[in-house]
Amino acid sequence: MIENQGRETVRLVSRHWMIMNARGELTEVKGLGVVGDQPVLKPGESYEYTSGAPLDTPSGMMGGTYQMERESGEQFNVEIPTFSLDRPNQGVFLN
Repeated sequence: MIENQGRETVRLVSRHWMIMNARGELTEVKGLGVVGDQPVLKPGESYEYTSGAPLDTPSGMMGGTYQMERESGEQFNVEIPTFSLDRPNQGVFLN
């Protein structure tokens, strides 16, 4: 879920992910918005979506940034802390 905890209305412009599989191989994913949408969030609003990631091992790690835009047109990045990826029905592996 993405939540606007700021004081200004913002739009999610693009995403940039770094995905590492269990062998340490990196895949970079860049693109406009998320799941085909560039949500606009007023202060206090949130946006929830479901997506997938390319992963050819049972587990991995993923982190990145969202590029956001204020109504003034000024853009800024929001860091997404690295988190664990695990295939459904595979059990959880601590990375």
